[in-house]
Amino acid sequence: MPERLFLARHGQTTWNQERRLQGQLDSPLTPEGIAQARSLAERLVGTDVRTICSSPLGRALRTAVIIADRLGVDVVEVPELAEVHHGELAGMTWDEIDRAFPTVREERAANRYGWAFPGGESYAQARARARKALTSCGWASAGTPLLVSHEMIGRLLRAELRGLDAAGALALRHPHGVVLRLDRGVETVL
Repeated sequence: MPERLFLARHGQTTWNQERRLQGQLDSPLTPEGIAQARSLAERLVGTDVRTICSSPLGRALRTAVIIADRLGVDVVEVPELAEVHHGELAGMTWDEIDRAFPTVREERAANRYGWAFPGGESYAQARARARKALTSCGWASAGTPLLVSHEMIGRLLRAELRGLDAAGALALRHPHGVVLRLDRGVETVL
């Protein structure tokens, strides 16, 4: 596992604007999302990033390529960086979910960390993927790696690096356009 890394969330997408759960489905970056990716790249100029490890999902990969082009570095796709699998709820808004799956919010609230999205995975299951992704990115990179991922899997990556429990992991936030530096578990915004 790398002792130091940078972590960025993909730029804003059309489904983010519509408040649709994306999970492992995809929607394109908005013009704002492209601008966010370019801004992230500028903040990383002069760092020792030599490799970008990216989720294979289009929104993250597009963000990673924009950054890589500016920095002149390689992008390595890491399947384990894909977002938490939202199963049958992917592509839906919460209003649509409430109509189609009326008990889901209550079930989820009872055990948010261990509850699995219908046909998808739980945060607990995705955390094992996050652990594996950190190991993969540690050996795949020269210099300090930049990981480009998603909101939920990003929480789990950070929880692993910081030694947080389930509640601590779920309390984290990572808005678009923010790059974090994690150095031996200490987190700062770049």
